[in-house]
Amino acid sequence: MSLEQSVSQHYGHGDLEAALIAALQRAGKNIDALSYADLAVVDEFHIGGRPATRALGEQIELPAGARVLDIGCGIGGPARYFAAERGWQVEGIDLTAEFVAVAQALSRRVGMADKVSFRQASATSLPFAEACFDGATMLHVGMNIADKAALFAEAARVLRPGARLAVYDVMRTADGELSYPLPWASVPGLNAVAEPEHYRRALAAAGFEIVAERERRAFALGYFNALKAKTPSGSGPEPLGLHMLMGERRQANVRNMIENISAGRIAPFEMIARRG
Repeated sequence: MSLEQSVSQHYGHGDLEAALIAALQRAGKNIDALSYADLAVVDEFHIGGRPATRALGEQIELPAGARVLDIGCGIGGPARYFAAERGWQVEGIDLTAEFVAVAQALSRRVGMADKVSFRQASATSLPFAEACFDGATMLHVGMNIADKAALFAEAARVLRPGARLAVYDVMRTADGELSYPLPWASVPGLNAVAEPEHYRRALAAAGFEIVAERERRAFALGYFNALKAKTPSGSGPEPLGLHMLMGERRQANVRNMIENISAGRIAPFEMIARRG
């Protein structure tokens, strides 16, 4: 089995759309009149959820109607947010076929099928022509892609000169053994977390200039503390949440991620890069 097949298998759920619809009903949502905002608690599969998506998007100045690529789109949360709030025409790709199918289905349910589109593809072999996008986003994707040079070379190929690539990834900040499983890697062989300097070199080699960068460790820890405060001990998870995507792995995944971030071994970073 190839690494990409292993990554796709790691994220696969099996019956995700049905599970999400059932959870929405339990949470009191009218599934016949859903909005994209109703899905925010579950369709943002990265540290910080919707606030993190908003903070990243605020650093990209693009007009309504801009064609934007979401690399590693998951079930489409950021794509729908950017389409609804910024007016962008967003196209997402993801390695996991089930995520793509659910992204399409949820977008139809919230009346956004004409504003976003999704397809299964590899981030290192994008199915698009050269210089066809006005911008691109990538949220918590690089942790599964060892070949950062190929990843950013492909992003550069499909972006127009001067376009921005907004990256929000977990990166390595200190030595030390990581605790597993993690949300993006159940075993070390699936983990491709790299140091910020590795990203800087790969982006530069692909023709990008980094115009903004910030570590988001404090933001991440504050986010986790807020989640903990909202969930009384022993009460179990809310009807909707990231546990819908992580299943039985959720508790161990989140516990280990928080431990690794608290210990300073990893942290989420934003990098905004301009294509030359």
